[in-house]
Amino acid sequence: MNILVTGSNGQLGTHMRLLAPRSRHQWFFTDVAELDITSRNDVRSFVDQHSINLVVNCAAYTNVDRAESEESVAYGVNAEAVGHLAEAMKAVDGTLIHVSTDYVFGDNRNNTPCREDEPENPTGAYGRTKMEGERKAQTCRHIILRTAWLYSEYGKNFLLTMLSLTASKPDLKVVFDQVGTPTYAGDLAKAIFDIVEEGSFLNHQGVYHFSNEGVCSWYDFAKTIALLSGHNGCNIQPCHSDEFPSPVKRPAYSVLDKTKYKQTFRREVPYWTDSLARCINNMVKDSK
Repeated sequence: MNILVTGSNGQLGTHMRLLAPRSRHQWFFTDVAELDITSRNDVRSFVDQHSINLVVNCAAYTNVDRAESEESVAYGVNAEAVGHLAEAMKAVDGTLIHVSTDYVFGDNRNNTPCREDEPENPTGAYGRTKMEGERKAQTCRHIILRTAWLYSEYGKNFLLTMLSLTASKPDLKVVFDQVGTPTYAGDLAKAIFDIVEEGSFLNHQGVYHFSNEGVCSWYDFAKTIALLSGHNGCNIQPCHSDEFPSPVKRPAYSVLDKTKYKQTFRREVPYWTDSLARCINNMVKDSK
């Protein structure tokens, strides 16, 4: 089987690259320099030229604030491009594995983990464009994996920002009134990799939730990062979201219910602090 991974220079795509040598399949890794997925013709040409059977779409426009003023750009990547990938896979009877987000739900005021079948209600442009991308992905054989609070050793993310700030600043404020679950990109990549290798995408298409287990606020996340990295000199204090004005309302509670994923694919999901410790340990090893 020939597999295309888009957005391969990002957090998730990089982890997919690391796993690919273990596979019995042929993998093709592209980012915008190698393949413009917003071009329908380019996508069809690449799929035909390389006989692609399955696409793992890791590409996304993820700047939540900027999407409010660049919604058409975000729509091009998060929705139109997904439509091109889905169309190409439908033409060859292939499969699209597409990564989506908790932002399609908007603000969940029930404070209970969101299930896959709950109504979508995005509160900003980013969530709206990702919701439209999901709809386009469902026009071919598909698996959609919604995730949240993604971080890793690579790219730009909350973990790397906090490691820098807690090492350089004596005081720091982090919001405590937004609750969710950090997700290690390495764990999400492994979940996708297992679905591909086991061929379970053929019989279990649909929408699934994947984040690490557990619940925390951004404040808790930051405190744990500082603790695990030994950055004990930074005084981290909780604050309210309105102390950091944003053009879009972020979900106050965005925990995802992973029951369907665990039961369908018969996999356990690591607890968020365990995965965070593993990620930080990897960074320490790589620095030596």
